[in-house]
Amino acid sequence: MATVTNSAAVGSDPRRWWALGALVASMLTLGFDTTILNVALPTMAEQLGASTGQQQWMADAYVVVFAALMLPAGLLGDRFGRRNMLITGLGIFLAGSLVGTLAGDVNAVIAARAVMGVGAALVTPLALSVLPSLFAPEERTKAVGIVSAGSTLGLPLGPIIGGWLLNHFWWGSVFLINIPMAAIGIAACVFLLPETRDPASPKVDAVSTALTAAGLGALIYAIIEAPTRGWGDPLVLAMDATAVVLITALVLRERRVERPMLDMGLLAHRGFLFNTLAATLLMFVLSGLLFVLPQYLQAVLGNDALGTGVRLLPMMGGLIVASRAAQPVVVRFGARAVVSAGLVVLAFAMLLGSRTTIDSGYGFTALWLSIVGFGFGFSIVPAMAGALGTLPTDRAGSGSGLLMTLRQVGAAIGIALLGSLLASTFRDRLDVTGLPAGVADTAGESVVAAHVIAEKANLTDLAASANSAYVHGMSLVMLVCGIAALASALLAAAFLPGTARVDEAEEIDVVDAGTVDAGAVDVGAEDSGTEDSAAEDAGPDLVTPTADARQ
Repeated sequence: MATVTNSAAVGSDPRRWWALGALVASMLTLGFDTTILNVALPTMAEQLGASTGQQQWMADAYVVVFAALMLPAGLLGDRFGRRNMLITGLGIFLAGSLVGTLAGDVNAVIAARAVMGVGAALVTPLALSVLPSLFAPEERTKAVGIVSAGSTLGLPLGPIIGGWLLNHFWWGSVFLINIPMAAIGIAACVFLLPETRDPASPKVDAVSTALTAAGLGALIYAIIEAPTRGWGDPLVLAMDATAVVLITALVLRERRVERPMLDMGLLAHRGFLFNTLAATLLMFVLSGLLFVLPQYLQAVLGNDALGTGVRLLPMMGGLIVASRAAQPVVVRFGARAVVSAGLVVLAFAMLLGSRTTIDSGYGFTALWLSIVGFGFGFSIVPAMAGALGTLPTDRAGSGSGLLMTLRQVGAAIGIALLGSLLASTFRDRLDVTGLPAGVADTAGESVVAAHVIAEKANLTDLAASANSAYVHGMSLVMLVCGIAALASALLAAAFLPGTARVDEAEEIDVVDAGTVDAGAVDVGAEDSGTEDSAAEDAGPDLVTPTADARQ
């Protein structure tokens, strides 16, 4: 079917709000699936015997595939029909969830997460790109805000839902809940969504897609395996070299292509470059933190899965409040000041968190978690808006796609690098004196494994050493995050363009704490091939500036 261009027909279908509800359900599922696994990892580590490296792969398999396939997914929707590809994506996500529900070992869970990443890469950009065919311009911004708010709402719901499921059912239930949600989304797409296409969009570049996936996968593999094998291990070095070669080849290829999927030339714009770096670092910090923190709350402090999920809420609450409050602050002080200040607050929170000791208790953790949420919320909204606000209209789609891809890369590297730092420190600090070699190696795989061995053998000293070693490793992770955030704050203050205040008529339109691509919110267009790269499932989202560059 042809792309919908008749403005009189758009917005006249009374079923459009039901269709919007189905899209919200889909994005809500992807949203809480981003965080639901974090609270489940300690339980899965105990029941599946997963090492820290395997836990990293369970988290990263989803993110790596998502980052590699999001851009070609949007282009596939342009060429073969957005509704068709949205249905396909939900079907793949459902299949991956079913595999995860039935999985009996770590490798099956990792494979299921990778399949779910394929589905999420199709659903995320296309859920927004179909909105122009449903809603007239006067309703479209509201619809975009509702969809992106659904994704954002999933963040705090994930740990709570996951915790409740784990307290009442087996660990596979965290995947089972996706199945009815995805099935409802498929049915709604079949009966309620019109088909749209954009034959003029760039063709999918299979070589660039393969280079992206292989290069990123090789890099993540090297980072995750290094603590166990050693950074000088031949395999680790070979994977590092492979990653460099593949990513270099990708950059060179994309620079020569007339209509690239990854428009590297956009990085020559100072505003886009440094705002993108800030947003990427923020995802690096947040993803790494959400990987290491649940194990501290569950294994060290002794909370059950639901209690762990509830105890993550101070960070989510601070994040949502700060994201909503960012708009008037940017209007008053300018985006550069707000981004820099938010990063400073984040750095302070991370450095405060690095002072956590074995005796600190949850009260101290809740304090610095709340500050983390505020710092993240105040910096991510203007950073995202600033990056997209510098883009020319005809490059909004490619620019937002590059931004979202780099954010996902930051998330994947955060889980891999910070998780590996934690694993290496934990293994080095754990006291396994007197244990047989095989038992000592198993205990060193994760704090959960050490606790299981300590409980079975009644080794209270091993449990105490595991707690101390884990808290020390987590504190080191917080210290690295704090230093990185502070360095980013200095770079933002020095290099982000303009500090001019934004006039009331040009305010950044923040909808509920959710970020959406510029192309998807172009209320003056009926439909466009630049809408597809929009949105992302992993963090708070925002609607982009409604005027030209804001800084």
